[in-house]
This record gives sequence, C-alpha cells and structure tokens, in this order.
Amino acid sequence: MRFTKMHGLGNDFILVEPAQAEDYGLLSARLCDRHTGIGADGLVLVMPSDEADFRMRIFNADGSEPEMCGNAIRCFAKYAYGHGLTDKTDLTVETLAGIIKPRIMTADGTIGGVRVDMGDPRLNRADIPMAGPEGPVVNEPFAIDGETLAISGLRMGVPHMIVWEETLSVPRMERLGALMEVDPAFPQRTNVNFAEVLNRDEIAVRTWERGVGPTLACGTGACATGVAASMAGFTGKTVTVHLALGDLLIEWGEDGHVYMTGPAEEVFTGCIDI
Repeated sequence: MRFTKMHGLGNDFILVEPAQAEDYGLLSARLCDRHTGIGADGLVLVMPSDEADFRMRIFNADGSEPEMCGNAIRCFAKYAYGHGLTDKTDLTVETLAGIIKPRIMTADGTIGGVRVDMGDPRLNRADIPMAGPEGPVVNEPFAIDGETLAISGLRMGVPHMIVWEETLSVPRMERLGALMEVDPAFPQRTNVNFAEVLNRDEIAVRTWERGVGPTLACGTGACATGVAASMAGFTGKTVTVHLALGDLLIEWGEDGHVYMTGPAEEVFTGCIDI
C-alpha cells in the first residue's frame, strides 16, 4: 500500500487512497504504532464521495473512528490538490460530522496554508454530549481527582471540553486529560483542551485527544477553545491559538460558522506491506 505521511503543526497522519482492508481500525492501530509501524496519530482515507468532492475517513491510533479532525482535514485538502486529484482550490469533503469546506491558499503556484469552514459549533450540553442540566457549558465547576476545575464544553464535530488554567502544565494535562476522557459524565468520551488565556486575542492550548492521548496540536480543539473563550467573555471572536509547534487562526464568523486557518506539511511517501 502506498502512503503519504503528513502533519498539521505536529499532529501527524498517514494518508492513503485506500487499498482494501477488512478492518481499518486494526490497520490504523498497526500502522500508527511508532515502534513497529510507520508512526502517526491517525490513518486518513482519501475516498470518493457521492455528495461532495471527496470523502474523508479517519481512524485514531487506538483504532477508533472519530467524526472529524481539523488538522487532518487541512492535510487531506493539501494532499488532494498537491497530488493532482483535483484542480479546485475550494473543496467539499464528506465526513461523519457533515460536509466540511477547506480552501487551499495559493500564491504564485505555491500551496500555502488551508482555511477551513468548520461549520457551526453545537453549544448545548446534550449535543456534546455531557451529563447534566440542559443548556450550554460555560466556565462551570467540574470535580475530578480531588480538585475542582473550571470548564467549558461544546461539540465541534467531535466532543470537546476546555479546562481553563492560569498556567499550562503538560504533566497536569496528561494526568487530568486521561481521567476526563473516560469520565462517566461524557458518554461518548471526550477530547480535553487545557487553555491559558494570554490576552483578548491569544490563547495557548495543549490537548489530550480522545483515542490518541497527548497530541502536539488539535484543530477541532483550537476551534472549540476559541468559541468557548468568546462565550466566557475571555476573548473576542477572532483569536490566535498557540499550539506546541505553531499557531492556528480561529474566527467565529457572523454567519455562526467557525473558520480555521493553518499549515499542512508533507513529510515523506512510501510503501508498506499490509
């Protein structure tokens, strides 16, 4: 099977125009292993669609299939354009979270970043889903591991919780993120974003990703954090989200849609016996 390795700010993926496999979840777990496989956070399938330009399926490193991934969709769009699968710079991509619309940003024939219309955030607790009373989850207390956190939550294609921190700590993110992902309050499990608001225009974020663990970047998590920060009154509707290896620009537009702009990089191509 031919593959291409790509990453969005360090969140890395194996992209394939899929060969037949009986179980893509098992295949993803095998290929994503960083010691005995290729190594990645997820396996991305570039597929035809009956209702959009392309269809994207993604499988996490643990074999689970999430509805969407923001960094993966940027890599997907750049792959499709850069590998000659389309000459369109405005694409529609079918995902389990609906039709997502990435735009390839080009200048003088060179592919730059990718701007993605991520659609509407779903703000009600039941949409995340999260146990508790009806309504949005905005900067409310959440008890776990002997302490009480301040959290917000929403669904940005996939479930996200945001933990508001005075100072980011990666060991703390890894400890509490692992516990929160599988907490009974979240029947579909959840991604957990630890966020430090730097000022009205900037946020630093580190993410514990559902089905993966700690990742260097999470696109849907950056979008969710931008929306949550605006709802809590911490920022305006346009923020720069600082991740471990770079930045994403997140805009919560007047049309209610969230727009994410950031890079996608191809690392190498190869062939593996499946």
